[in-house]
Amino acid sequence: MTKRIFRSIMLVSAVCMVTGLAFLMGVLYHFFGNQLEKELKAEASYLELAVEENGESVLEKLPKNSARVTWIAEDGTVIFDNKADAFDMSNHNDREEIKDAQKNGAGTSVRQSDTLGEKTVYYAKRLSDNSILRISSDQYTVIALLKQLILPAVCVLVLMILLGAFFASRLSKHIVTPLNELDLEHPDEVDTYDEMAPFITKINKQKKTIQKQLSDAKRQQKEFQIITKQMQEGLLVIDTQTDLLSSNASALELLDAGQVKDKESVLSLNRSEAFEKTIDKVLRGEHVESVLNLRERYCQVCANPVFDKETIAGAVILLIDVTEKMQRDSLRREFTANVSHELKTPLTSISGFAEIIQSGFVKQEDVRKFAGKIFDETQRLVTLVDDIIKISQLDENCQPYQREKVDIYNLAKDVLSRLQESANKAQVQLNMEGEHAELETVLPILDEIVSNLCDNAIKYNKKGGSVTVTVLNTRNQICLSVRDTGIGITAAEKSRVFERFYRVDKSHSKEIGGTGLGLSIVKHGAAYLGAKVELESTIDKGSTFRLIWQK
Repeated sequence: MTKRIFRSIMLVSAVCMVTGLAFLMGVLYHFFGNQLEKELKAEASYLELAVEENGESVLEKLPKNSARVTWIAEDGTVIFDNKADAFDMSNHNDREEIKDAQKNGAGTSVRQSDTLGEKTVYYAKRLSDNSILRISSDQYTVIALLKQLILPAVCVLVLMILLGAFFASRLSKHIVTPLNELDLEHPDEVDTYDEMAPFITKINKQKKTIQKQLSDAKRQQKEFQIITKQMQEGLLVIDTQTDLLSSNASALELLDAGQVKDKESVLSLNRSEAFEKTIDKVLRGEHVESVLNLRERYCQVCANPVFDKETIAGAVILLIDVTEKMQRDSLRREFTANVSHELKTPLTSISGFAEIIQSGFVKQEDVRKFAGKIFDETQRLVTLVDDIIKISQLDENCQPYQREKVDIYNLAKDVLSRLQESANKAQVQLNMEGEHAELETVLPILDEIVSNLCDNAIKYNKKGGSVTVTVLNTRNQICLSVRDTGIGITAAEKSRVFERFYRVDKSHSKEIGGTGLGLSIVKHGAAYLGAKVELESTIDKGSTFRLIWQK
């Protein structure tokens, strides 16, 4: 507003200055023109007397800077001219001022010079002998005067502009200051121009209305945020242009999106083709349900259109994290397939041996041998079923055991003593290191974990190798590590060794034995006991498994 007032004042000032200057130039030009004509008449009167008495000699004595004087005979011949050679000058009877002087006794004329931008004023007076005495003087035109005065005029104009700008700035600020100092928080207490009173009253009413509307909107928004914030499901509200109107933290977290800008398209949160198709369909008025694959997570999308009468006004999108459900379904299918395969092999062997015995083709001395085979396969089935039951119990978190104080060092030492015979057969040396550390835990589960780790370290070791169990008790944590010098595990297999029925060395799985559930039991058992499992391994150098409890 200050700038607008400033520009208005400057514009008015400029128009006034230009108009005033033009008017002044016109008045002065007219005044000086009349003054010049009066001066020429006076000079002509003086010269008339002198010429009448003394003749041409008076004219010859005129100073060089005097006005131009021409003496013309009755027939128009130039007798004398103080600015030119009289003999070279043409007859002047055709001149307007000469004609008027011969007829009326005196005559005046003005002739313009287009090249010089000047005009010449001529005054002629008839003498007693009917000769004509003419005096002329040059007068600048307005354009010529402007050319002569351009530099001082510019200087004056600049000075006037600067002064005008200074005063216009001060005046505009002075006018606007009361408006800028309006206290819109308390408009009823404002003391300003009387003309502003209706405006202030209207502002006061609107302010109260807006405050009430804002208060209601904030209350509703707060209630909505409280409700949506507590939701584990993600919630998105969009308009027909896909612009995001509302969202909760769960939705942004599920879509792995950062801070959302105002009026940002919902498609910027996830650019997958499935999500785009879902948004496109729901904005066409369809109810849509789909599943998005978000890197390592799965998200179920339920989108419903919102109608205003019969027109689509937008859509509400509900996001549900179904990663665990999808993973469980996948694990269940994989587990079922693996269990079926693992159970089928020993059952097939048992069935085959029993069928051979039943057929009577087996010699009496070989019955015992076949019975041993059946027994071994049955034990394998029993072990497999036991491991499956343990995995199921850990999955369902339904262990029938109580927590108790356990010395981990002593527990590991007992496990190694039980596996000593297996280690001797595999020609592997067992070592126990570290210190005593007590922990409140579930003894059977911890015993099973340590046994599986040590048993694997023996099975997948090399002849002449070693297995070292170390217990460390520090201020912040308790760590039990099982280090072997075996075949090692590749980087690609590290993330899979804890999967059910996964074996690192499949070529020796028959020789090594086992169910393939050992490390899976370790993983689930450690999670149940609140321990963290770490694995370090180098091919052909060995592996180290660590169980870490934070104090």
